[in-house]
Amino acid sequence: MVMKEINATGAAPIPVTTANAPAAGGHYSQAIKHAGLAYISGQLPIEPDGTHRPEADFDDQARLAIRNMLAVAQAAGSSVENLLKVTVYIVGIENWPRFNAVYADMLGDIHPARSVVPVPHLHYGYLVEIDAIAACAG
Repeated sequence: MVMKEINATGAAPIPVTTANAPAAGGHYSQAIKHAGLAYISGQLPIEPDGTHRPEADFDDQARLAIRNMLAVAQAAGSSVENLLKVTVYIVGIENWPRFNAVYADMLGDIHPARSVVPVPHLHYGYLVEIDAIAACAG
């Protein structure tokens, strides 16, 4: 029998799932909630029903990946206001300004810590993937 590690309050890590973002496609959870934080797995721009559109333009992909990240955060009991750290993987350094514009439009006055990592390619041929850490209730 494998025992789960618990935090100082005695709470075990809790997997988070929502139908408002694409289901985990591998051996991982959409997020793990632990000690007041939600660790949100990388969200690709896949429709919540699992529909793939890697041919969509960069801006549409960025919007969908952000919506998926926010849907998982909400399912964990968090919100855009409680994002602490966001990591963004983008194909093509030239897409950085476009990502900034979409991100600023969707997050408004919210400014979590953020890293943007240019990469040569992403799964399924997508152009953007986003993961995050957010504060959450309980």
